[in-house]
Amino acid sequence: MTGHSEDPYLDAETVLRLAASGDADAVVSAFDSVLDRSGMRGVYRVAVCLAATMVGDAALGGPWTLDFPEIEEAAYDTRWVARFVSSYVNADPATGKALFGSALDNGQLPNCMLTLAGSTLATLRRRAAPASAAPADPASTAADPVSAPPPV
Repeated sequence: MTGHSEDPYLDAETVLRLAASGDADAVVSAFDSVLDRSGMRGVYRVAVCLAATMVGDAALGGPWTLDFPEIEEAAYDTRWVARFVSSYVNADPATGKALFGSALDNGQLPNCMLTLAGSTLATLRRRAAPASAAPADPASTAADPVSAPPPV
């Protein structure tokens, strides 16, 4: 990332732009840049901005429940994104921070952040698609290096 902005929304915008280009390494590098500049707190703030972008104008402050059948069979990063976004929607920063810390402790944070970026991008693309457009073939997103599971 260029510049020395401390604005997590600008960092999230950069991450999404890089994700849209399909360059997973550049996305990871963007997160590393935030880490170098703003520490883990900065990376957490970017994660919150991505969750906010994914949720959009949906009502916050739940209680909202997570409807994800068979979530326990999903990959760690997929479960993490679903739960992190759920904590955001429910205005539960303590759970969001706990999830973030757990992913960090488990060495899974880079994968989780990459999946969060991909899922946010997929959600934005779905919103931008015409209502009459056919849903994307899930198999076609599997080859995308920044693709993520269906948006949560």
